[in-house]
Amino acid sequence: MSTIRILVVGDVVGEPGRRVCHEVLPSLQKEEKIDFIIANGENVAGGSGITKRTAEELFRSGVNVITSGDHIFKQKEARQLLQDTNRVLRPANFPHVSPGYGSYVYKVTSTVSIGVVNLLGRVFLSTVDCPFQKITDLIDELKQRTNIIIVDFHAEATSEKIALGWYLDGKVSAVVGTHTHVQTADEVVLPAGTAYLTDVGMTGPFHSVLGREVEEVIARFVTQMPGRMRVATEDLRMNAVIIEINTETGLAASIKRIQKKLY
Repeated sequence: MSTIRILVVGDVVGEPGRRVCHEVLPSLQKEEKIDFIIANGENVAGGSGITKRTAEELFRSGVNVITSGDHIFKQKEARQLLQDTNRVLRPANFPHVSPGYGSYVYKVTSTVSIGVVNLLGRVFLSTVDCPFQKITDLIDELKQRTNIIIVDFHAEATSEKIALGWYLDGKVSAVVGTHTHVQTADEVVLPAGTAYLTDVGMTGPFHSVLGREVEEVIARFVTQMPGRMRVATEDLRMNAVIIEINTETGLAASIKRIQKKLY
């Protein structure tokens, strides 16, 4: 049985998150025999959005494809970036006039390609097209080119993520959640062969509130006043997940959570 090993890195937050990727990914890729790396980079530039420079930093660290979410267009230059490359994805269920790609098929070897789909949830987030309907429309198109499909579902509600996992069981290789910055412990290969995890977690500073300075976030909650919330700098870690997939069937053989502490 031939398999491929894919690493999905949880939301990369600011410069600290980029530093973790630079320090950890090369050795992790070698140790775990990783063939392809996906990272969620919607917070990679100053904690909100993405730029050409920060995307290139992730690519130099070994990332093959960057997915995103509701913050993808927070930086002005993201529009041009998404028009210039298919290696940075925006949610596929954004309006069709949005710049860039919501899915793409990437060639890994002469015989193996991987389809990556980025979706945005609708519960507690933006009003976008239905992610369930959008992925249904995309599957037939992607299946003409590959039987390996990874879905990054950037969503807030656990129930919405779990529902999509069951909805796609046996239809895609994996459904992994991003957005909450907290890694969940519910990794599973569902009955029909789709790997699932509710949230991959965060890559960046863990002495924080979801990547931001603790005291500044607390002040926002206590006072209800606007104020700066800087990206934190301490306790740097990477949250990720490794998915092993049968290249003949496109179904998952295993899924394993990863947490690497930098310092």
